[in-house]
Amino acid sequence: MTYRGKVKPGGPSEVRELTDLMITKLAVSEMANNVYLLRCRHTDEQVLIDAADEPERILGMIGDDGLSTVVTTHQHWDHHRALPQVVAATNAETVAGEEDADALPVKVDRPVSDGDTVTVGRSTLEVIHLVGHTPGSIALLYDDPHGTPHLFTGDSLFPGGVGKTGSPENFASLIDDVEAKVFGRLPDETWFYPGHGDDSTLGAERPHLAEWRARGW
Repeated sequence: MTYRGKVKPGGPSEVRELTDLMITKLAVSEMANNVYLLRCRHTDEQVLIDAADEPERILGMIGDDGLSTVVTTHQHWDHHRALPQVVAATNAETVAGEEDADALPVKVDRPVSDGDTVTVGRSTLEVIHLVGHTPGSIALLYDDPHGTPHLFTGDSLFPGGVGKTGSPENFASLIDDVEAKVFGRLPDETWFYPGHGDDSTLGAERPHLAEWRARGW
């Protein structure tokens, strides 16, 4: 099946096969949270992004090969409801942004910030700190050596705008970070995977940056 990035709670996952990684996307809960499982095609090592809810479904997706790491993109409750159960079942290392780590329901083994890395077997994800939706929100960049970049954005970037912020100051911080660290650095063909809803590309969203900034959300 061709990967489209369109999943619904209670529905099947979608799998994207890259040269070195397999990306599985699953939607869970009434909040339609996206959960991403990355699997190295050489070593079978797996990394989970956002253990949002429905731990039984997440653990079924992980399977018998286990989990090396679980990354939480930010501190909001809907993105870590299954984290304690997943960690207890897999003994995975926990990773989250430094400023959000203390708000999670498990001890964070490795707080991270800009430029830190998370390995998935032979592949590497780079941490990008995006301040505004929460103080410690992070995105994860897989700069595929065989193709286009792939970016997991949590709730910092969606098709149609940046994530929700609680004040004009937080919005200014987030739109500045997204423009500089994401759009200012990565090419239009970069495919991004948000914390809720469908995927998009930076090229599809770039023409609207000025509109987002003007409207203030």
